[in-house]
Amino acid sequence: MATEKKGNDKYWLKSGIINVLQNLTGVLFGFGGFYLMVRMLDKHSFGVWTLFAATTTIFEMVRSGLIQNALIKYLSFSEPEEHDKILSASFALSGGLTLVCILVNLMLATYLGRIWNSPDIVPLFWVYSIVYLFSGILSQFHWMEQANFRFNGIFITNFVKSGVFFCFLAFCFFFNVKIRLVELVYVQAVALFLAICLEYFFVKDLLNFTLKITGEWVKKLLNYGKYAFGTSIGSILSSTIDQMMLGSLLSPAASGAFNIAVRIMNLVDIPTNAIAVIVFPQSARRLATEGEAAIKYLYEKSVGTILAILIPALLFLFLFPEFVVSFIAGDKYTETIPILKVTVLYCVLIPFGRQFGTILDSIGKPKITFALVLLSAVINLVLNYILIKRMGVMGAAYATLISNIVNFAISQTILNRILHVNLLHTFIYAFKFYPEFFAKYIKPRFT
Repeated sequence: MATEKKGNDKYWLKSGIINVLQNLTGVLFGFGGFYLMVRMLDKHSFGVWTLFAATTTIFEMVRSGLIQNALIKYLSFSEPEEHDKILSASFALSGGLTLVCILVNLMLATYLGRIWNSPDIVPLFWVYSIVYLFSGILSQFHWMEQANFRFNGIFITNFVKSGVFFCFLAFCFFFNVKIRLVELVYVQAVALFLAICLEYFFVKDLLNFTLKITGEWVKKLLNYGKYAFGTSIGSILSSTIDQMMLGSLLSPAASGAFNIAVRIMNLVDIPTNAIAVIVFPQSARRLATEGEAAIKYLYEKSVGTILAILIPALLFLFLFPEFVVSFIAGDKYTETIPILKVTVLYCVLIPFGRQFGTILDSIGKPKITFALVLLSAVINLVLNYILIKRMGVMGAAYATLISNIVNFAISQTILNRILHVNLLHTFIYAFKFYPEFFAKYIKPRFT
């Protein structure tokens, strides 16, 4: 038992460090690129890029939502002789979905350029078809690694992918090279291709295929993934609908100003994303071996850990928003300051919602997650339409805050009924995090 506990601690520590580093480097590269772009591009061009990125994120989530969790779940605890059939089915589904999304992307490009009054966005969507094809292959490789509790390749290839894009922006910035937005999409394609070539060496031992696509596994993946698919779509719509509606109801520049607050909050969202990646395969396995009591503990402990890491950063952002916005985006985006203060308030609730979806998906209840996310997306959509028309950019911030509060209240009620989760325990674990971390990892270094 002691050996098993030590092994679990080692898994959590090693996996946690790798995933935090992965998210940290990804966000820092993303932040660094944003820092340069916001200074190289005018407000309109930056707003156009913001709308393009928000839209293409939806396409990425469509594919990952349908396949990712289902593939990880079945590879995590299915018999090894079934793995080749599972992989073949997942690659077939991913390929078919990629082609459908590329067609939709090409058909929507001109329409979106018209409603956002930005014809320069159209060629970005056309070139993005190449990017989407490459990202599908890389994502499949990453999910295979994650299902096998391996994260090294994910970290290294994401570092390369983000690093290439950042280096291009840095070169243009320091050598005063004028950039066109479509060139940025081409650079993304090159970065993804390099990452695929590198990731192959990390997963080649896992690439066992059968040429025959098994209908049984295609059906299983679809049946499990369809609710996660809906959940992903609802979730990404909830997080991007404000920027899209700002672009159509006001202007791309308004969307860009709001996106700056979102970018800043991404810096404090690193531990939430990292721990979610670790929790999903662990909770799927623990349910099968230890039962629901272990899942309850996993939720409360993971949320408490995230809160302990987030709260100091959020307090700093709330108390000094003027300094943060000025340092990150310069003086031309002063309208972002009040947006950031509201954004900080709902960011406290994000760990609860993110881990809610992770836990319920892993225990086979994706229908509930789907229903809640869909409800939250509808509430967010309606509130954004009403409040943006009445309050402008601040209306989008308040709409997202209200929808997150509603989502939080409902999700905690559901968790209490299904797993008897105690909300107070998450804050107790958050409080205990600091002395536990010191006792386990800091004090031994000095004794």
